[in-house]
Amino acid sequence: MLGQPRQIFVLTGAGVSAESGLGTFRDRGGLWSRFDPMRLATPEAFAADPDLVLDFYNHRRRDARAAEPNAAHRALARAADTLAARGGHLFLCTQNVDDLHERGGSAEVVHMHGELMKARCTACGTVSERREDILRADPCPHCGAAALRPDVVWFGEMPKHLDRIEAALARADLFVAAGTSGSVYPAAGYVGLARARGIPTCELNLDPSDNADAFDAASYGPASETVPAFLAELGL
Repeated sequence: MLGQPRQIFVLTGAGVSAESGLGTFRDRGGLWSRFDPMRLATPEAFAADPDLVLDFYNHRRRDARAAEPNAAHRALARAADTLAARGGHLFLCTQNVDDLHERGGSAEVVHMHGELMKARCTACGTVSERREDILRADPCPHCGAAALRPDVVWFGEMPKHLDRIEAALARADLFVAAGTSGSVYPAAGYVGLARARGIPTCELNLDPSDNADAFDAASYGPASETVPAFLAELGL
């Protein structure tokens, strides 16, 4: 079924970073079972209590900095390099806001839900690198306003890079979802778009996702095992 794809679209989710010690969101014991997202991950929550929201994301940023890429991150980076050397392309789209793909060696990563290691000024819109804590009094490096927030997509906000993502999906000859819950849209709908275009689809996950029935093939187990093994089957 898979053959030798040249344009691979890979969608990753929290399950890829779980083995690096970063919590998932919707699984039993995940972040949203322990914290109320409506108090921590919406524009309204930030307006009501910016210190609480900033503190939550400061802790997440520290956890992400302390984490290390795992075998899944590194395998995807190697696969992208190998495919590029053959004249192909691996488009890596992630729902994760950590930077483990980049630190695992991936040169091109599209973060549809934003990036934890960046801050956005709510006054001028400038996005800047930010690996340290964000405090309410911190000035924007561009305009000087004390109006910084994490550059992550909150509930009620539009995901990023949607046109670029859909264009890459239209060019793909293989769609792979790794470590995703299959419950967050629009990402959960990409497998349906792929199948409508006749693109083979495969799920790599610890357990079947909410939309597992939409995939042509699947392999279940830890991402550090399933992702490298699947890519090896493709000669990557």
